[in-house]
Amino acid sequence: MRGRTRLWPLAAGLAATAALLVAACLRLPHFGGDRHPYGDRAVRTALLQRTANTVSSVNFDQRALDTLGEESILFAAVLGTVVLLRQTRDERRVAPQPAPVAPPLRRYGTLVLPVALLAGLYVIAHGQLSPGGGFQGGVVVATALHLLYIAVDYRALERIRPIGPYELADGVGEAAYVLLGAAGLLAGSAYLANTLPHGTFNTMASGGTVPLLNAAVGMEVASGIVVLLAHFLGQALEIVGEEGERT
Repeated sequence: MRGRTRLWPLAAGLAATAALLVAACLRLPHFGGDRHPYGDRAVRTALLQRTANTVSSVNFDQRALDTLGEESILFAAVLGTVVLLRQTRDERRVAPQPAPVAPPLRRYGTLVLPVALLAGLYVIAHGQLSPGGGFQGGVVVATALHLLYIAVDYRALERIRPIGPYELADGVGEAAYVLLGAAGLLAGSAYLANTLPHGTFNTMASGGTVPLLNAAVGMEVASGIVVLLAHFLGQALEIVGEEGERT
């Protein structure tokens, strides 16, 4: 098929997509109006399921299957990075030399690290109650650990970041989300249906499966980001080729 001929199916597909988008936009509520059918339904469902944070109710209850896909994308990205950046036969690891760090930066980093770590864990644990959740808190936890690399040195980061346990935790977080979805099937409902007791509204135990799915995402995201950064840092700082140059 020639180049110009291949453009016709592409143009037809783009035209059909554009027509669907225009048709959808024509029926949207007017900006600034008081009619919000989707938002009203989401809030109503969140209250029925006793989940104070409507966004978490949408992510881990009303469209929990979509969130499984988003989590799986990150898991696949981590897996692909591990495979692509693995050490090859013609490469070896050389420990980098410690870099000098200004005393104010060292003090600031060591003071902020536990605060940032606690904040990330708080965001994960309270995802069904307040803004945040497993995705946001997981990123905060992972990046908080790397304050040691900035404020101290690479070796200090390595001591608290053994790759094996984090790779295991990444897989456990992904598997936990998948297996929690089976609770709905065991209860005779749909996969990932919120069938556990909903608890008392605005408490840590509220929301049924929402806090459990949120925690699974937090574990997977935090561990996945740590593994990603570990392989990129290792490639930049440790791995050298046969001629002794950084790869």
